[in-house]
Amino acid sequence: MSRSTHAVTLDKETPSETPAAAISTTEWIERGSPLFMRVTLALFSAGLATFALLYCVQPILPVLSQQFGVTPAESSISLSLSTGLMALGLLFTGPLSDAVGRKPVMVTALMLAAICTLISALMTSWQGILLMRALIGLSLSGVAAVGMTYLSEEIHPRVIAFSMGLYISGNSIGGMSGRLLTGVLTDFFSWRIAIGVIGCFSLAGALMFWKILPASRHFRPASLRPRSLLINFRLHWRDKGLPLLFAEGFLLMGAFVTLFNYIGYRLLSAPWSLSQAVVGLLSVVYLTGSWSSPKAGAMTSRFGRGPVMIVATAIMLAGLLLTAFDTLWVILPGMMLFTAGFFAAHSVASGWIGPRARRAKGQASSLYLFSYYLGSSVAGTLGGVFWHRFGWPGVTAFIGTLLVLALLVGLRLQGRKL
Repeated sequence: MSRSTHAVTLDKETPSETPAAAISTTEWIERGSPLFMRVTLALFSAGLATFALLYCVQPILPVLSQQFGVTPAESSISLSLSTGLMALGLLFTGPLSDAVGRKPVMVTALMLAAICTLISALMTSWQGILLMRALIGLSLSGVAAVGMTYLSEEIHPRVIAFSMGLYISGNSIGGMSGRLLTGVLTDFFSWRIAIGVIGCFSLAGALMFWKILPASRHFRPASLRPRSLLINFRLHWRDKGLPLLFAEGFLLMGAFVTLFNYIGYRLLSAPWSLSQAVVGLLSVVYLTGSWSSPKAGAMTSRFGRGPVMIVATAIMLAGLLLTAFDTLWVILPGMMLFTAGFFAAHSVASGWIGPRARRAKGQASSLYLFSYYLGSSVAGTLGGVFWHRFGWPGVTAFIGTLLVLALLVGLRLQGRKL
């Protein structure tokens, strides 16, 4: 069947993914069409809920350290465990979505993650908290890679970078909202109420996502046979560009999570001694990511993916250097630059996966995000060792090393014909 470049104007809802054989035309969704607005809103809400659920514990890591009597590195496990299990789950949920469809997997995943978050607010032991956080990460693996794949299949190729940028901006606002709400509500009420509120909002977001996301039109079921998965796995790793993109995701996310894991410990101590609410309010820097991600996506059509990603990574490094100062009015702009650069670089890298993958795009997206969240888990926890032994200078040196490596990988990507 041929693919028309005309906008889709009608959408016949079905309870599940629309079979390819039942569609008379397979048109792309164009920017400005009613369906584009529905897809954008649905995926924006999914990204918002996903990152709010995933990172809502980050600003209250010092609170958890105090209440459960654990060290900063041990407290960070509540986040690293979620991202680690999310990375592991991506190896299965991406291929699963290639077989059963995009929308069913994403809806189920969001519902389960929201419910587990509500349960975690009731846990009285540290082991119970970690168990729920592990289940949350495992559940959310069904949203992260599949959302990227859905966009790459349904949105017209000439606006896919812009659409991916909007999706990533939902991630940035979700990360900000989760951190902001838990930081402020914990200061005024308790961390349990804060987590419960996040769970309720996310459950509402999951219901809206289920209601308004159009069924897939370009989805083609793929086999779940181990042999087919292994063939596709080898194909992705033998590609000249995909392994470099996987490495880039690991380095960028590792640097980003490490900074925000431990900046709170720094600002809660002397000479600033900020309150938990103020530290939570600093999450507004994520708004720079909601601007930079679609901007970077749009700029790739003019300057190319490689140059935009290199500049965005350099901006992260400049922001990191500003956080090394002792003046709060310098640290805050540094956090803003760091955040804007991260979401711009991630938007470019993640939008590169779909066009680059020859087939099994869901599996390719899963491998990218597996590396991405593995970086979060490994670097996020390892950063605690640097914080404990060397303070913020040690954390800065560790993050700086990751970003220099990311720049080198970006230069190799730019030099290849991708």
